[in-house]
Amino acid sequence: MTTKTALITGTSRPVGLGFAIARQLAELDYHVILTARDLARAEPLAAQLRKEGHRATALRLDLTDAVSMQEAAGHLARTDGHLDALINNACAPVDFTVMSALDADLDAVRSALEVDVLGPWRLVQVLLPMLKAAPAARIVNVSSISAQQIATGLDLGASLRAPAHSFAKHSLDVLTTVLARALKDTPILVNAVDPGETATHPERGDEGEARPADESARGVIWAATLDEDGPTGELFSS
Repeated sequence: MTTKTALITGTSRPVGLGFAIARQLAELDYHVILTARDLARAEPLAAQLRKEGHRATALRLDLTDAVSMQEAAGHLARTDGHLDALINNACAPVDFTVMSALDADLDAVRSALEVDVLGPWRLVQVLLPMLKAAPAARIVNVSSISAQQIATGLDLGASLRAPAHSFAKHSLDVLTTVLARALKDTPILVNAVDPGETATHPERGDEGEARPADESARGVIWAATLDEDGPTGELFSS
């Protein structure tokens, strides 16, 4: 039986959502590929999973660097030959303190779009041969409730809280539907998941009511392991 393989972007922090996703997929017997811009931050997390008896690999992958994406794809082609789940979890720094589009730092908006939208888009293109080589691959884009300020007019107590982050995640949700349509004649399902408020930055001291990453990861795991008749092109909140 061929081992299922999952690649997760943005797995550089022990308390991060990416690592929680990687661990839960590893517990489902996936070979998990933990990626981060800084390999030195992803490798100890992969080593921890290997120590627990799981198959885990760390790779450098920068969503602003097309070469690093090609290198990751080349490694995957040589070692596994297929990719069953791609989890686009990496995220640009969030502009939490900005409360209006009129005050947005457009350099931050540009950076967020590059990391949160263009990066995952290019990564899907680069990894598409590996996704198609799997029997029924799944692509999961990690979204945010902030995007709903744009999509539905959700009131988060500001005219547009965290505009760079919100605009980028809204664009990622749109990309999800576009990719799902493009892949409609394949077994590949593409969905976005808003994991909810998650306690991943204890150093900020403002996440007292947020839930642990392992709880928030469950919605992503659900989308990554959908049956063949599962939904595609949708946004879910976990």
